[in-house]
Amino acid sequence: MNLTQLQSLIAVAEAGSFTAAADKLGVTQSGMSQALATLEENLGVKLLVRQPRGVELTAFGERALDHARMALSHLKAIEKEAMALIGAETGALRLAGFPSVFASVLPPLLRRFRALHPGVDLVPLETDDMEVEAWLAAGSIDLGVVLNPSPARHAVPLGQDAWVPILPAAHPLSRRNSVSLAELAAAPFVLATGGCHANARSLADAAGLRLQHIEIEVRDWASAIALVREGAGVSLVPESTLPEQRRGFRVSKLALPLHREFGLVASPLRPLSRAGSLFVEVARRSTAPTSA
Repeated sequence: MNLTQLQSLIAVAEAGSFTAAADKLGVTQSGMSQALATLEENLGVKLLVRQPRGVELTAFGERALDHARMALSHLKAIEKEAMALIGAETGALRLAGFPSVFASVLPPLLRRFRALHPGVDLVPLETDDMEVEAWLAAGSIDLGVVLNPSPARHAVPLGQDAWVPILPAAHPLSRRNSVSLAELAAAPFVLATGGCHANARSLADAAGLRLQHIEIEVRDWASAIALVREGAGVSLVPESTLPEQRRGFRVSKLALPLHREFGLVASPLRPLSRAGSLFVEVARRSTAPTSA
């Protein structure tokens, strides 16, 4: 009996299928099946029963699952105590952000933090930007990535993203080097929110304009781009959401450039933990300008 077999048993029980469990652990389905078959052979007892809709545990499998979970819990406790003994950082950290930062700025930051502080239990949570703000206000999370933070919030800057007009290839404005927000607002429009309160509608409102002909409203940036490609209208999207393949639509520039800023903010309702301070430190170093 080994760690891989115990992890496989727990993963299959929680996922309900070999395919989903293998994906969760990052192993091949055949490798996981072999690990569990070997475990059953060594024990001499069936742990799993394949069903048309997945995998179910036998009665003994359920009891074995409890022991496997306890065994892994004890192993993690051993690792934690060993890390504390050698001075490695431990603790837990809850970090929330909206979809586009999880697709751009956060992944390399999360990888770097986990490599530097493997003992910290980092829990990333993806939601819309308004809920990030609500969780920060309620103290439900330690840190959150917010849009356009005010100077009073002492946010750690994580980067910025330009707003760019996208137009069907045959649209009259597509032949221009730049277009104004007013011209976009007057055209048939595909509105995407990206799960954020800052979008083309709020930008138009701030400029004293109104999107006059919203043909369709979607949440996902990719959906808006696909609709523009099909000629449904023009749109305004963050530059980081543009695909590599841009056939069928034209990316332009705003005559008066606009951008959105990402900032890492701590909850005002809970003292920042040691783990949170370490993440802030990694974020500051990752975004600090390098000298030539």
